[in-house]
Amino acid sequence: MKMVSVVRTANFNAAHRLHVPEWTDEANRSFFGLCNNPNFHGHNYELHVKITGPVDPVSGYLIDMKQLKDWIEEDVVSRFDHRNLNLDTEEFKNLNPTAENMAIVIWQLLRKRVPANMELGIRLYETPRNYCEYNG
Repeated sequence: MKMVSVVRTANFNAAHRLHVPEWTDEANRSFFGLCNNPNFHGHNYELHVKITGPVDPVSGYLIDMKQLKDWIEEDVVSRFDHRNLNLDTEEFKNLNPTAENMAIVIWQLLRKRVPANMELGIRLYETPRNYCEYNG
């Protein structure tokens, strides 16, 4: 069976504060530095969604990229774009919105849509030099 991967990218902007409530303010500042700013800070996130699976022998597609674009828009961008992740989203009310946790949450949201015979991978850039990946 021929396996192939396709990648769709998307962008969104969001603010957050990295903070562990069980730690002292001093411990949070020491560990997270500027990312612990009580007034929050923002990023221009770049999301890469990678789907891997068999090529359909009839259409020649792995997946309809328009459909993938719509899923990303509905499940990720519309949910997180121009939001304060700590205050405006259910996903991060009690979960520290690190890039690592964000990648896992995005994977969980999209996994519900991606057919079971396909693998899903998430790469989330917080800055052009910093990114994380989650593949379930």
